[in-house]
Amino acid sequence: MKTTKLGILGLGRIGRIHLENLCTKIPGVEVLAAMNPSEAGQAFARSWNVPLVTSDADTVINHPDINAIVVCSPTDSHAEYVQKAARAGKAIFCEKPLDLSLETVKQTLKVVKDAKVPLMLAFNQRLDPSFAAVKEKINDGSIGNIISVHIISRDPEPPPVHYIKSSGGLFMDMTIHDFDMSRHITGSEVTEVFAKGYNLIDPEIGKAGDIDTGFILLTFENGVTVIIENSRKAIYGYDQRLEVFGTKGMVRAENPYKDTSLFFDESGGHMKRLPDFFMTRYVVSYLREMEDFIDALRNKRPMPITGEDGLKAMIIAVAANRSVKEGRPVKITEIG
Repeated sequence: MKTTKLGILGLGRIGRIHLENLCTKIPGVEVLAAMNPSEAGQAFARSWNVPLVTSDADTVINHPDINAIVVCSPTDSHAEYVQKAARAGKAIFCEKPLDLSLETVKQTLKVVKDAKVPLMLAFNQRLDPSFAAVKEKINDGSIGNIISVHIISRDPEPPPVHYIKSSGGLFMDMTIHDFDMSRHITGSEVTEVFAKGYNLIDPEIGKAGDIDTGFILLTFENGVTVIIENSRKAIYGYDQRLEVFGTKGMVRAENPYKDTSLFFDESGGHMKRLPDFFMTRYVVSYLREMEDFIDALRNKRPMPITGEDGLKAMIIAVAANRSVKEGRPVKITEIG
């Protein structure tokens, strides 16, 4: 097996997950270089024996022996690093989103296309085992024709307000995963978006110009209706569920629990809490997406999740924001 040699940019929460997986769980991979501005991130890279650790992204991108770049840096640097990596002839794996601007994303995708390099965008929830099992039931015809999809996504706690101010908002930051999942599950494209947004959790989120609770109705080309519920806070844990109703039946992915033990006393039965957040809920899918990226590189297959997938999810998010602002359904064709 030919060794795949990578460089990684950014060693925050997600970057550390990817680096550990690359160093310990995927055979035939070598991480040659890592970039992070802080000493803490650099120390983490050294703890995994990464040969070159630096604070300069260009040093990693232009490393002559590196085949692919993994971009896990802050969102406002994604487009710049992806464009530089593409021009350097490197394959690219990038955390979502490519940018918060549709025009910048389009420009970046053009650079990638012109450079003829592969790009995979990290919508990891597609690769969660439970959600993947739902997709398999759809593909094998078990539930017949899809009538409706219901997605629930609720965080255990809202992020800090300073993060919200630069996140692009609920629909761009959080619901964008559900927009991508909707397209993936239905196998179709959105034609219309009708969204409602509220501040029911924290007034500071409203002062920052965002909502903390959202309800979205998506209409698809194939006639399927998708309903999405979002909340920035669920006191019982990280709530991620999916249900698909069809002409032959229904398939549902429920939340995993920390363990399946049940305790009973005079007040009734008690289960363990849901996972605390995405880093524990999606441990397997973070590994699977990196495995799929490496596999596509080695076997010269198309990337399973593309930059175009990211662009289409962003367009839905822009339409949802417009729908909330104007109080009406918004056609996707209205979004340039």
